Amino acid sequence: MTPVPTWRLALAFAALSAVVVVVSPPTAGATFGLLLGGNLVVVVLAVADFLVTPRPSRVELRRVLPATVTQGVEVPLVWRLTNPARRRVRLTLSDELPPSLRPANRRATVTVAANATVEVRTRIEPVRRGRLELGSVGLRLRGPLGLLSRQERVELPGDVRVYPPFRSRAEAELKINQARSQQLGLRTTKGLGAGTDFESLREYGVNDDFRRIDWRATARMGKPIVRTYRIERNQNVVVLLDNGRVMAGKVAGVPRVEHAMDAAMMLAAVSTGVGDRCGLVTFDTEVRSVVAASGRTDQAMRMTEAMYALKPALAESDYAGAFATTVARFRRRALLVVLTDLVEQAVLEALIPAMPLITRTHLVLVGGVQDPEVLAWSQEKPADLEEAYRKTAALAALAERERAARRLRALGARVVDAPVGRLSGRLADAYLGLKSRGAL
Repeated sequence: MTPVPTWRLALAFAALSAVVVVVSPPTAGATFGLLLGGNLVVVVLAVADFLVTPRPSRVELRRVLPATVTQGVEVPLVWRLTNPARRRVRLTLSDELPPSLRPANRRATVTVAANATVEVRTRIEPVRRGRLELGSVGLRLRGPLGLLSRQERVELPGDVRVYPPFRSRAEAELKINQARSQQLGLRTTKGLGAGTDFESLREYGVNDDFRRIDWRATARMGKPIVRTYRIERNQNVVVLLDNGRVMAGKVAGVPRVEHAMDAAMMLAAVSTGVGDRCGLVTFDTEVRSVVAASGRTDQAMRMTEAMYALKPALAESDYAGAFATTVARFRRRALLVVLTDLVEQAVLEALIPAMPLITRTHLVLVGGVQDPEVLAWSQEKPADLEEAYRKTAALAALAERERAARRLRALGARVVDAPVGRLSGRLADAYLGLKSRGAL
């Protein structure tokens, strides 16, 4: 506990000096005696003020905020102060919040009546995902005379989990509604009667495929009868999220791994929304987490919980180890969506050699996000030699990505290399297209 002088104490000493100057005692000794006596009085008052001030730790303090928040979303934070003393206290608090929470205020001054509780509110807007540790809070209680304050640090251990934003949430809901309409047999852009699970027999219609005519039922009923099918349910989609070196760089100001997280949440929401199951494997030099495939409505949140604290490892990812774990944990045929970056060297040296581990049993879809700056440079008209070199380098980088994609397609994988903001939607479309064709 630390005594802290206030501006009132300094003012008291200054006022005393002014009085001595005005009075102007006849001798130096009298002046000194007057100053000494006055100072002693002020010091005694300050000490008394300090002694009667309650210890800050007697004030009950709680920090109230959600256990989980979303990056970039503003939420309230409340300091709840309870004064158990029989007289009011005036205090100042200073919270050691992590800078990445971007609090509107870290400090507040408030008066709390005797046996009362006061809430002080501010807001935070996290700019970085992950688990953030919360520190102590400094409390300073001013004495009744306002000459000295007592100051202590109160430990308030805790943490807050900052989840990555689900930027494609609205698009995911739209795709779920479209897919459900298709499953109900409504006319959509993908047509009628897709799927391979037999559902029922009905009379032949103008838009029906003649290959689905049931000839036995037709002979029995004396008119054309067709088989109708429904989209299969409870199929598995497993997202393999690369957390290695190639995912550490930023694209449009956002780390590549966070673009991949948005795509993973999109696939989880859409697949469970249409009756399938989704799982997750995160990996870099080793497997970091595995979320079993499930069709639960909160599966996207469970996957987010497994991803939010990931920090890209600045080393090459072990694709072979991750794929071996995936094959062992997900034995049923599934659509495996590998979210990585199409860096030609990494694809040729690490990803392609490991692909046979998963292509034998599973359907594989590889997704990556393109850098908009590289795309822009490749399309610009050079005005000088520097811009010409830049365009040449951009075209070479895009050509490398295309070569890597062709090599993956040659092994039987589907590849989606999409611009920023389009990866999640295109992966969902690819999944729904494969599902509607019965490819899963």
